[in-house]
Amino acid sequence: MRALTIDVAQSTGRILCSTVFRVGGKKLLAKGHLISEEDARMLQTEGMREVWVTELEEGEIGEDEAVMEVATEIGCGSLEIRLAAGGRANLIATEPSCTLVDDELLKQINCTSSVVIASTLNFSYAKAGQRVCTVKSTPFAVAKSQLEAVISIVKERGPILQARPIRTPSVGVLYTDPVSGDRARQLFENIMHQRLERLGTSATYVLASLEEEGAVARSLQHLLRAKPTSILIASTTAPAGPDDVVGRAMLRIGSQIERFLAPVEPGNLLLLGYKDDIPILSAPGCFRSAKPNVVDLVLPPMLARYHVSGWEVACLGHGGLLAQ
Repeated sequence: MRALTIDVAQSTGRILCSTVFRVGGKKLLAKGHLISEEDARMLQTEGMREVWVTELEEGEIGEDEAVMEVATEIGCGSLEIRLAAGGRANLIATEPSCTLVDDELLKQINCTSSVVIASTLNFSYAKAGQRVCTVKSTPFAVAKSQLEAVISIVKERGPILQARPIRTPSVGVLYTDPVSGDRARQLFENIMHQRLERLGTSATYVLASLEEEGAVARSLQHLLRAKPTSILIASTTAPAGPDDVVGRAMLRIGSQIERFLAPVEPGNLLLLGYKDDIPILSAPGCFRSAKPNVVDLVLPPMLARYHVSGWEVACLGHGGLLAQ
């Protein structure tokens, strides 16, 4: 990229090296702006005779074209791309979604010298219209060879980010207590409503059960018949894992235990299982407060019908300290 000062009359089609201000301080054109014929006339009207611009050299591509090329390759799902000022392209969720991010690939791309990419956290919930990723280039221009290297890596290993849509989710909720399931429902229902409302949904199927293996198993079977997107078990007790009442009930109905214990605080005692493709999540203590906990981390991908693995739960430790 070559910078030079030229006559305003000859500046059409050039890129500004620096922001242009009116004498009174008002910004006229921003750095990186592509000067049009109308812009050139306006600058002449403002009394300007020369302007500092850049010129692409052989083997270079402009910043806007570069970030749009990268943005087109790195994302998939319910996304649209919007070009922004300053050599940026934003990826916007077009409907309620869960963002899935390939962290290792993201790190590799960000080690290049041509573009950097910022995304939301893996498993984040995104509302329609929310920005979930931004691509930024080096100022004004990118070497074609560097851009081609980035695109090649993404084509081979990508995408980096997926906006997985959350469409018509249905949540089954089972409240359990050793004395009375209704007691658990009275304690937790308001908090449950707040938590699900933040994700744009609500409890579709609700049962309350005595916290006894047979009773819990029967209640889970009733909920499973409705084929909900996910099932949440809100218990008043703190389980010891797959061998407690809830865990034994999950095994009794044929559920496969995916993970016990999460490196998240609060929410260490997470118990996650699957019956066919339906996740069943027990997280004792997490429904006593609306503050962020492990349920908020794993529920968005579940609502997007994504199979959360035990390995992915284990990876939540980096950033898993939610309580301050």
